[in-house]
Order: sequence, then C-alpha cells, then structure tokens
Amino acid sequence: MLWACIVLPQLALDGVRRRRSDDPGSPLVLLAGAAHRRVLQAVSPAARALGLRPGQSLASAQLISRDFISLDYTVSDIEHCQDFLAAWGYRFSSQVSLHFPRAILLEIQSSLGLFGPWPVFEARLRQELTGLGFAHRIVVAPNPLAARMLANAHDGLAITDARQLPAHLETLSIERIGLPKDVASALVRMGLRRLGQVLALPRDTLARRFAASVLAHLDTLQGRRPLALQFYTPPDFFDQRIELNFDVESHQALLFPMRRLINDLATFLAGRDGGVQRFTLHLEHAEGEDTQVPVGLLSAERDATLLFELARGRLEPLQLTRPVRNLRLLASELPAFVPTHKALFDERPQQLQAWEQLRERLRARLGDEAISQIKANADHRPECAWAPAMDSTPPPFLQAAPRPGWLLRQPQTLDERTLQVLAGPERIESGWWDDGDVRRDYYLIETSAGLRGWAYRTVGVAEPLQLQGWFA
Repeated sequence: MLWACIVLPQLALDGVRRRRSDDPGSPLVLLAGAAHRRVLQAVSPAARALGLRPGQSLASAQLISRDFISLDYTVSDIEHCQDFLAAWGYRFSSQVSLHFPRAILLEIQSSLGLFGPWPVFEARLRQELTGLGFAHRIVVAPNPLAARMLANAHDGLAITDARQLPAHLETLSIERIGLPKDVASALVRMGLRRLGQVLALPRDTLARRFAASVLAHLDTLQGRRPLALQFYTPPDFFDQRIELNFDVESHQALLFPMRRLINDLATFLAGRDGGVQRFTLHLEHAEGEDTQVPVGLLSAERDATLLFELARGRLEPLQLTRPVRNLRLLASELPAFVPTHKALFDERPQQLQAWEQLRERLRARLGDEAISQIKANADHRPECAWAPAMDSTPPPFLQAAPRPGWLLRQPQTLDERTLQVLAGPERIESGWWDDGDVRRDYYLIETSAGLRGWAYRTVGVAEPLQLQGWFA
C-alpha cells in the first residue's frame, strides 16, 4: 500500500480566512489563553512581517504594531476544516483518516489506476487544495506513520518502493519522528541526533532504557507493525457559515461569500458522490431570527455554477429589511446523483444550455409555480390528455398520432374560406364516464399565413371549424 500524507501547516489561519471576506493579505493573528493573558497562537505571513510571532502576549504584540486583526483560536474551527478536507479527500480514496492533527492520510495505491500516475495525481491534489485556500505539504510513503514523519522535513517526496524507505528515515531528526518529548531529549543527551543512530543500537539496550511504546513506535515507523486507523465516513448533511465582519445591506455584497459556500458544497458533494435537491441559505442578523432563502431543485445536482445561479436567482428578489451579519448554508437533502447521459459528440451549440439547467434557472427566476412538468393521461380528449407532474419522473411517451404542442384555453371559431384542410377527419368519442362526453371530427388545417393548427367540428352539429391548438 501507498499512503499520501497532506500536512496543513497553517490550517487554523486558512480556515479563518475562508470564512471571512476581508483582504487575504491583511495581517491576522489568532489568540488563545485566558482573558487577562491573551497569547498569539497563530500568525499570518503579513503579521510576521510586522514582527509578530506565535507565543507573544497580545500586549507585547500591540506594542510592536496595532495594524493587525485579532480573532479567537478555537479547536472546533480546526476540526471543522479537517472534516471538510476529509470529505474532499474521500473523492480520491475510500480510505481517508484524520489520525494526526492538521494532517490528512489518503491510501492512494488503489487510486492510481483511476487518477493516473502519482505525478499527475499529485498535481491535481495540489491544484485543488490551492483553489480551496489551504497551504499544504505532501509526502508519499509505504506506511502512514512514515509518510507523516517524513512530511515534517520534506515536501513532494514520494517513496513508492519500500526498500528505499530506510535510507530516508535514517536522516530524520530525533525531535521530529513523533517520540514523546522526554524520550527525544534523553536520546539527544546520549548524543543520538538522527534516527539512523538510534536504529543502529542493540534492540535489547533500547528495551532496558525506554518503555515498550518507544520500540513499538519505531517498529510502526519502519512498517513492521500496522498503525490502527479510524477511517472517515462522510456525514449526511452539509452545514457551513461565513462571518461577514460587517453589516451587509445589499445583495451584491453577499454574492462572494455565497459563491464560496456553494463551491464548498459542490466539493463536499463530489467527495461523497452525491447531489443536493434542496438547501437553505440563512441570512443571520445581529438581532432577531434568520432570514431563510430556500433553494429547491426538481432533481439532484452538484454543479457549482448551476447551484450558484439558482441561489442568486432566489436571493436577488428578496428585500433585505435588516443588515446581514453572517451567511450560513445548510443542506440536509442529499440524494444520489445520476449524471445526465450525453452523446459522444454533442451537436448542441456551445452557447445553448441543457434543458435541465434551463429549467432550474427559469424556476429560480420566475418562481416554482411558473415552470411545471407534464405527464400523459390515458384519455383521447386533447384537453384531458395531460396533467402537471408532481415529481421529476420522466413522463411516459404520448400516443403516436400527431398532436399540437400548444392547446388554446378556449376553442376559437375559424373562417373556413381562408383555410386549407391537409388531413382528416380523425374522430374522437370519449368522456361518457365523467359527464364530459365529446364526439368530434378533427382536421389538420393550414392558414393562409402558413400556420398549421388542429381544428374540430362536433359530430351532428352544423358549426364552423373550432381551432383547439397550434402545431410548432
């Protein structure tokens, strides 16, 4: 097996940046500790350029500069980001683990046949992580613990042959192989600074001086013992929010954070190989209840561009009576996604949209009631031969006889002197069971302007032709 370890060295900062809409290059620090003793836990590169360092007290940092943004450092935010990235990684491997903090383990041996050789696979992982806004280092090794420890000193290293692993492990510093701090300090005091020096000692000597867990760790690092991992299982819902940092009173200012949330939703859906049929945007205000913007689809989708356009169509007609402080997206209806079958050569012009996308865009712009799907009824009367469909199940095929695509609400009397009868009559007798009995002879007619219609004359009644529908 081959394991890729993705280390996220500034996960907390990246996670905070993704939830905020301010300038990504502005100085930012995350604070931890008691209220009377706030300490800088994480520092952005721009804040480092000001002279700020992790471990400084907030008071000391403010003496150096006050031109930085400070936010609270919370473990729950880090866990949330790790879960999101695990859902992303699940797209590439069925074995994803969050065993180590601020790192993701992927078993990639079984995925190379699908995503190509490792250099191609690695380039795709890096491109998507960069697009998601996460700094990273990636190392591949034959066992997960070795991949994680090697990532402390390398980026881009790929050991695909187990015979090459010992040579790379031996150069690792004792302080960076995951041993307890007291054990690493004792080894350094003994003059042992590299892992290779420790492995060269007699095993029974190490067993007498250190606990059995130390030898077990070294064996696991070399691949002699398996590492027990708990693998990630994708959840059945998506819930994420973005802090806007200021009161928003226009729809335009909400589009950027909304796009970020929907892109994350699309990434989550791709990871679990599913779609979304309904999600809700929560516009959180400083006071009072949230304003909810529901977005429903007739069928499951996961294309980020389509979902964004649908959400935008629902949001823009909304009147914002109160400023918006935060934006949250909640999706709990995540059915299976069935891709649309396409021909090998798509003859549709590039600028035209597929019917499914056009349908959803029209519903978002015009309202749910403006667009509806129809289904065929087992009735020969034209006005009773169809009805609105209540779900997205494709309607059955209509009868083979030609029928107009546009039926009039009320039949219209025609001037037969300007018409030409092209076909007919076709007699329809039906409806005796519901007091709607009809006996009609139908004709295919053409007007002097070249329009083709469907007209009838009631059997036994002296009346002009009655136009009931037009052909396209």
